[in-house]
Amino acid sequence: MDMPTTPPEKIPAMPPFGVPVIRSVNWGGLRTLYVKEVRRFFKVHLQTIWAPAATTLLFLVVFTIATGAKRPVTVGGVDIPFADFIAPGLIISQGMMGPAFANSSFSLLVGKIQGTIVDYLMPPLSTMELLSALVGGAMTRAFIVGLIVWAAMALYGIGVWPQHLWAVVWFGFLGAMFLSLLGVLTSIWADKFDHAAAVSNFVIIPLGLLSGTFYSVDKLAPAFRAFSHANPFFYIISGFRYGFLGTADSPILVGGIAVFALDVVLALTCYLLLNSGWKTKS
Repeated sequence: MDMPTTPPEKIPAMPPFGVPVIRSVNWGGLRTLYVKEVRRFFKVHLQTIWAPAATTLLFLVVFTIATGAKRPVTVGGVDIPFADFIAPGLIISQGMMGPAFANSSFSLLVGKIQGTIVDYLMPPLSTMELLSALVGGAMTRAFIVGLIVWAAMALYGIGVWPQHLWAVVWFGFLGAMFLSLLGVLTSIWADKFDHAAAVSNFVIIPLGLLSGTFYSVDKLAPAFRAFSHANPFFYIISGFRYGFLGTADSPILVGGIAVFALDVVLALTCYLLLNSGWKTKS
């Protein structure tokens, strides 16, 4: 006696060759790569989170206590205690922008050196999704370190309570994105760790130290003042400081628009280079 058979399940037909299966944003893939980037720096959190936070706080201690800097700094006609003046600049430059660059400049570069860059290029992710995940992971690290530094300074008694929260968020976001995109651009261009270290040592660190973090640019000679006003780090730090102190060395609106425009240019540059496969697929 023949047993009744169940009809076989219908296998969904595959789309024609060249027709995309994922027709919109691949949220699952984007989330997976973002989580991978975050877990990567959390695995070595002593190096990626606590070390830059401790270094930033040491800068504060050295410049306020060890050097005996007690005189207030005049910004926009207002006398600001020295510790309160340098604290916002340290949070954004040393605590946020530095880690953002370090994180994004490592991702693709280590893949090229170790031969594992295929893990970034083969998944079904668009160029924009790949770039968004890399930048998002770097900015997450920046905000984590920045929050830790801010909390430590607040507990220490430094005046780091925001007066204009929108400026803190806006310039913190733009600053972290600026260095994240610059790190992605560096990782695309670099062929070895020495190249990334050269960008950090000869571009990022000098621009950060010469941006008005430890001094008011109004006290500089005209030539050095002009150099500071050509430095994008200056507008990021000045705008971020305005969010805490309510006064700044630069026009806030002009600085916000200029940094936003630079972020757009950097994002388009990274997108075009990643999409072309320059130094990543060739």
